[in-house]
Amino acid sequence: MAPGSRKKKPVAKMVIYGAISAILYAAVFTNADAVLRFFTQGGVYAAFPIGAVFVFSFAHGAFASNLWSVLGIEAITKQPAMRAPAPAPRPARRPRPRVRLSL
Repeated sequence: MAPGSRKKKPVAKMVIYGAISAILYAAVFTNADAVLRFFTQGGVYAAFPIGAVFVFSFAHGAFASNLWSVLGIEAITKQPAMRAPAPAPRPARRPRPRVRLSL
């Protein structure tokens, strides 16, 4: 980041995704019996737990990402690595000497 430039912190996004995440967790834990009955019916209903995991993962991940940004913890961005020069071609191999035994 250049000196003097300030990045706006995503406080509103953090609060919104945190609230969504908390509501999702509260809804599942307060209705655990109904969720269990619904998700264990089999057939097409077997895809619902996978979809629920994606929804929870997105909400919680977005909240956590924005939380780290608000706290000022950012990932280190590296410059792309320069390509190493191509290795020099190896010299041709000499043939191995053969031992001849005459009997």
